[in-house]
Amino acid sequence: MKRLLIGGSSSKLFHLKEFADVLGNFGVECKVVFDAQIYDGFPSRKIKNWFQTRSKFNELINEFRPDAIFVDRQRHFGSAATKTHIPLIVHLRGDYWKEIKMARETLYKSPPKRLALWKWDQIAEQCFQNSSLILPICRYLENIVRERYSTKNVATLHQGITPSNWYQVEGMNLNHPCVGLLQGAVIFEKAKEMLTLEKVLKALPHVTFYWVGDGPYREYVLSSLKKYENFKWLGALEYPDKVREYLSEIDIYALVTGIDMSPLTLLEAQLMEKPVVATNVGGVSELMKDGETGFLVEKGNHQQLIDKITILFEDAKKAKEMGRAGRKFVADNFSWEIIGKKFLETARKYLSL
Repeated sequence: MKRLLIGGSSSKLFHLKEFADVLGNFGVECKVVFDAQIYDGFPSRKIKNWFQTRSKFNELINEFRPDAIFVDRQRHFGSAATKTHIPLIVHLRGDYWKEIKMARETLYKSPPKRLALWKWDQIAEQCFQNSSLILPICRYLENIVRERYSTKNVATLHQGITPSNWYQVEGMNLNHPCVGLLQGAVIFEKAKEMLTLEKVLKALPHVTFYWVGDGPYREYVLSSLKKYENFKWLGALEYPDKVREYLSEIDIYALVTGIDMSPLTLLEAQLMEKPVVATNVGGVSELMKDGETGFLVEKGNHQQLIDKITILFEDAKKAKEMGRAGRKFVADNFSWEIIGKKFLETARKYLSL
């Protein structure tokens, strides 16, 4: 592979550029673009984009002449790629089918929203069916994809990260002892699990829990948790600088989630040498070592959360050792150098590139 065109969402461009940089070190010329700026359409939230043609996309293809096209979401850009003779590589970041089912049951109930969701689903299926290679972001998700597309080329590609970007800085002004959560409220089942914290907040009144994140289910979460004095919502923070400040200051990182495939924040927290406590769902167990870099707890089990957090606060030496082990584990397994090399090996194996 000599040239790779990468199209992604605006929120992931930072990471996709890191991916492109490391592929450049391996001799692959990459071009990273915000997919919706190149090609968009119905049911985009911007009505003016409904009438776009593929002219920008076609011009980009003719000028750059990629050997493959890589997308990190299933939108119009990926759909346009399926109409070329260029291999399409889909990096699947979540359990798309479960997420769309939850969206249909919670957010998309009106006829116009149902229509929009139907169209998005149609576009996604076109991307999956006509892709040359699907790369689920964890092994747990790979099994789900293989069940749905038994004849497709499928292989795991974990999220990469640049360890040198995560270092201690002067932290934020937080109360201690504290537990920090850094997760969105975009997926219902993920946000719903945060309500498990109610009994934790009651049991640990001396510990302040900070939540950084936002999304359509924000009020659903806050309506239950904001009544506790030891729960503070900080909203969304600028990435990566403010997030780095936040992770520098917290004592423990907690991921309280009902569904997750490969949460980047779990990698970031470990690189910041924070002991972690995370719900054992999806691909979470692939990103940490239970009992060595932190603790896994079962979904809905508030007592396990209480017990593991208490252990870390009562044994400062153990917490510090876990933090150090976490940084080494992530650096040894998920640096972009490692992930980029695996990507190229996989592309050569399945696509002869």
